Amino acid sequence: MSLDITRIILKDRNEGKKERFQGSFIDYINIVKKSPEVTMLSHQRLYEIIKRHGAVTVNTDENLRLRRIYGNDIIKKYNFFSDFYGIDRTIMKIVRYFHSAAMAGEESRQVLYLVGPVGAGKSSIMEALKRALEESDPIYAIKGCPMREDPLHLIPKHLRKQFEEILGVQIEGDLCPICRYRLKNEFNGEFERVPVEELNFSIRSRKGIGVVPPVDPNNQDTSVLIGSVDISKIDVYPEDDPRVFSLNGAFNVGNRGLVEFIEVFKNETEYLHTMITATQEKSIPSPGKGSMIYFDGIILAHSNEAEWNKFKSDHTNEAILDRIVKIEIPYCLELNEEIKIYEKILKKSRFDAHISPHTIKIASMFAILSRLAPSSKVDPITKLKIYNGEEIVEKGMTKKVDIYELREEAASKREGMTGISTRFIMKAIDMTLSELECDCINPISVMETLVKAIKELPIGDDDKSRYLAFVQDAIKREYNSILEKEITKAFIHGYREQAESLFNNYLDHAEAYINKTKIKDKNTGEELEPDEKFLKSIEEQIGITGTAAKGFRADVTAYMFSVLRNGGMLDYNSYEPLKEAIEAKLTASVREISRIITLSKVRDNEQKTKYNAMVEEMKKNGYCDHCCNVVLKYAANNLWKD
Repeated sequence: MSLDITRIILKDRNEGKKERFQGSFIDYINIVKKSPEVTMLSHQRLYEIIKRHGAVTVNTDENLRLRRIYGNDIIKKYNFFSDFYGIDRTIMKIVRYFHSAAMAGEESRQVLYLVGPVGAGKSSIMEALKRALEESDPIYAIKGCPMREDPLHLIPKHLRKQFEEILGVQIEGDLCPICRYRLKNEFNGEFERVPVEELNFSIRSRKGIGVVPPVDPNNQDTSVLIGSVDISKIDVYPEDDPRVFSLNGAFNVGNRGLVEFIEVFKNETEYLHTMITATQEKSIPSPGKGSMIYFDGIILAHSNEAEWNKFKSDHTNEAILDRIVKIEIPYCLELNEEIKIYEKILKKSRFDAHISPHTIKIASMFAILSRLAPSSKVDPITKLKIYNGEEIVEKGMTKKVDIYELREEAASKREGMTGISTRFIMKAIDMTLSELECDCINPISVMETLVKAIKELPIGDDDKSRYLAFVQDAIKREYNSILEKEITKAFIHGYREQAESLFNNYLDHAEAYINKTKIKDKNTGEELEPDEKFLKSIEEQIGITGTAAKGFRADVTAYMFSVLRNGGMLDYNSYEPLKEAIEAKLTASVREISRIITLSKVRDNEQKTKYNAMVEEMKKNGYCDHCCNVVLKYAANNLWKD
């Protein structure tokens, strides 16, 4: 083992010794001639990194669930942001900003400002962008320049047009005061002799990445942004001599990279005035009495909505507001995506307990319910399902509930910008994991923890009551329904085959009914009338009765034909309302036997055999002995009360 470790250390050390480019200005010019992209500005550099990772355009024609969520919108999923779930439209806006800025559009002279509730992912997006720079190709800079500036700045203004034509690039920017002094006094104006070096980006070393945390309003010093005057040199050099400048502020180190303002509006407005020139004029003040300094960097900022509203309401802040591209980062409102967030976080943790099926789903449901605006059209659980891309038909009707109507209804209510944060849910899951007596958590234990955590929340009584109702009423009822289906599946041998059989029979009879044709018996060859009694026995499971039944049958038939026309595959999961009806019928068919066997404390041999077979089937579906015992006891006490 020690030999392996030694080999790793030596390999890393040898790779670290690889020589980086160091040469003259002329050497750099030859590199530019071969690879003009080395001169790209900061926004283009970051956009190219994002683009390099690739993107996938979601084909909603092939994925009916996503079509229900996105409709005809063109949705791109960027691989660079693959760890971010449920905010695809927001990510597209961020990439659109960098694309426009990369083409030197107005966005290249604007601050990218992310606003949203706590725990929505603002800081994580910023971290991803900073890490991207760290992993990017090195840049070429004037050796010893505190601003890490492009060596092309050495070219005098009157020669730039000729150089641009030869190199095929556009030269933007001017030398910083320190490099201007060095060019004149060290190199006698002979810019071709100035040395050039290759440099990386680093967050920890403050190389190309500047970070500005909130500063105490009583102790705000712009040196944090633009550097300072070295007072130890004031006695030696005049105050406007570049040799007294310490260009180590966030804008100095973030030149050619990015500057991040954390909780930006916690700072006093006067402290932020440097943003004004850094954006539109692409220049920042020198410390002391020096001239303005060219700045090429991405300015990123983020804060919560309350601070944004306070800042925006002050009309004296118009100059800064005009230089901001605001992008809202809402909470995830899609259940399947919310589940992925917690699964990702749990994978990074050291918890190794068994997590019972539906545990993370139940916690995720509470998070999303807290974020949804109340609707006059549907109940909260139904709205959650619709936002998750599930097809919902109004009970007793054939009309599908429209996701766009729900979004329009919620447009003025800031949906997704309030509610329970991801951190709250993770703390509840962590608490459940840390308090467990055995190595297993389940939906029941998580619901109990959520109730305790909600009661301790520092929020108003109305919100607290609403949150408790979600867990103790809506989510509990939904979990009971899920669990009953789970037990049904465990009881019925070949559950899927039986579901598919019911599905195919329903399709055959519904199609014959709509087309006024007969069905040919596969065994006898006899032609039979469509079995309306059978059709009704399925439809009544979801409240489709009377005149609505004909419309439902027509909807199902048309839907299935459209799936086949588009090359899709049919199974009992294809049409959500029909799937719900089939599962409800199967559940009803075994409800009594499952009730008796689950409740019974003393079972005869036949019941014992069926019970053990059910337990084994549940264990195949992800349950362990402990959680299987817990949920079956819960089922006995909650699903089939006498």
